[in-house]
Amino acid sequence: MSIKVQNITKIFGTQKALDNVSFEIESGEIVGFLGPNGAGKSTMMKIITGFIPPTNGEVFVNDKNIVEFQNYIKRIIGYLPEQNPLYFDMYVLEFLNFIAGIYSLPNKKSRISEVVELTGLIPEMHKKIGALSKGYKQRVGLAQAIIHDPQVLILDEPTSGLDPNQIIEIRNLIQDLGKSKTVLLSTHIMQEVEAICDRILIINKGIIVADGTTKTIQAKLKDKVKSLDLETLNPIDTKKLKLIAGVLAVRDLGKNHYNIEFDSKTDIRQDIFNLAVENNNTVLSLQLKEHSLEQVFAELTTKAN
Repeated sequence: MSIKVQNITKIFGTQKALDNVSFEIESGEIVGFLGPNGAGKSTMMKIITGFIPPTNGEVFVNDKNIVEFQNYIKRIIGYLPEQNPLYFDMYVLEFLNFIAGIYSLPNKKSRISEVVELTGLIPEMHKKIGALSKGYKQRVGLAQAIIHDPQVLILDEPTSGLDPNQIIEIRNLIQDLGKSKTVLLSTHIMQEVEAICDRILIINKGIIVADGTTKTIQAKLKDKVKSLDLETLNPIDTKKLKLIAGVLAVRDLGKNHYNIEFDSKTDIRQDIFNLAVENNNTVLSLQLKEHSLEQVFAELTTKAN
């Protein structure tokens, strides 16, 4: 069940939220959709699900245009919005029964029992939604998104408000669902992306700035900028480190530990050793570091701003 986004632009008044965005997601992929707040993630998800129309461009799900086949698209897509829309005066089972009725499910009772167990709602299933914690409300939202067994899942911050144990449980659920469904999820938790996503899309100011696996995106940044960790016997003057040719940034990590970013075309190791010797200091360790996904994200978004 594929998703094909072609040249999508969305304009709100004078603001261009999405600028000629194109990408494809193959059947069975779990794709992480990353970007700073206001980058256009939620807008793109709302367009894919048919909640708002694009200004220009087209979206196809399973080769069907979402505008021309709206009823079909709503039946095969499960959507958890960022602002989880729930009826707080309804009980959990009452709400899920209501959602199952909207989809005219023939086996409502058994399907409700199944999703309640899948999402870990059994301890709270007889409570009113308004009485639940934020984490359990999020679980109810996820339950309504999967109750009709959709082939495509669009999840906007699915683990928002969950504690670490709940995050692991929902992460495992998404991985299981991804074995038979196409999943697009947005999140700010980089470990979550690395743990469950086959591929990453990074959007900034309405433009896709990266598309690939974690390793391929990290490799692109590695070609431009490298990073190393330095440990010295005594404190070293970071201002002097920054003056070394090729050094781009220096972070003092405390206890004579430093992280140094430098131009990949420059070998700064000898200059660091020379600086230490000149100041009667000793280099205890010098280790080249792989770029974390957080560093890649910052490089592609913050610096682009």
